[in-house]
Amino acid sequence: MEIKTTNLQKAYRKNYAIQDFTLDLEGEKIIGLLGKNGAGKTTFMRMLAGHFQPTNGQLTINGQTPFNHYDVTKNICLVMESNNFNNKFRVKDILEISAKFYPNWDHEYAERLRQVFRLKEKQKIKTLSKGMYSALGIIVGLSSHAPITIFDEPYIGLDASFRSTFYDLLLESYQKNPRLIILSTHLIDEVSNLFEEVVIMQEGKLLLHDTVDHLASKHLVLSGNKEKIDQLTNGLDILHQSSMLGQKTVVLYDELVEETDGVDVSKSTLQELFVYLTKEEVNTHA
Repeated sequence: MEIKTTNLQKAYRKNYAIQDFTLDLEGEKIIGLLGKNGAGKTTFMRMLAGHFQPTNGQLTINGQTPFNHYDVTKNICLVMESNNFNNKFRVKDILEISAKFYPNWDHEYAERLRQVFRLKEKQKIKTLSKGMYSALGIIVGLSSHAPITIFDEPYIGLDASFRSTFYDLLLESYQKNPRLIILSTHLIDEVSNLFEEVVIMQEGKLLLHDTVDHLASKHLVLSGNKEKIDQLTNGLDILHQSSMLGQKTVVLYDELVEETDGVDVSKSTLQELFVYLTKEEVNTHA
């Protein structure tokens, strides 16, 4: 599957949720879609699922626009944080409806997941807790086997144990049925080991699209004596810096430095790097 956007824009009245957004995604991989609240992630995912048209620009999936095209959207499963299901239905109804919509639906797998997450067939959607509602969304997303499967913060209300179960199931599902999976999350450290690529959005624009390995190789964290660090990084583009008691830590992105005695060189976690790239200052040292 190939997702291609060119100068994509989506406006609500005079406010742009997406602007000048150009991105190419293709192949079978798990991609992390990252961004602060209001970055435009959910709008982008809903446009992928064909919920509405762009205001300007182009969005195509395998060369076709998803809006109002069932031949495209039947291959896309979007599980949002909320508002996925009609409250008047039961769990059983949702699974049966999903089976009719998604051509690759796996009934046996859905039943297995229903038991894993301890959902009862006759439970009405309106009676489900937040965690149970999230579990139902996860069941639909994984069982759809859709060539493009999208999860938007799918774990709301799940405890740490069930979140871990979801991550294990996601990887298992991907390994058995490789496809393009997009996962939007704020719990980056919990799932960063699943990502092959990351897309970072900021204020409706594309800030960065890179492989996780390349992203890790392009940044350095330097810690040591403040004077030594200042000399070593003079004139370089510093992504983040913090000082305390004569010691200093800086994060460099796409910069090269020579090895220096007394200066420790390390790497940030993906979550820390995301924070630095989106210009949020933190007090923790990498």
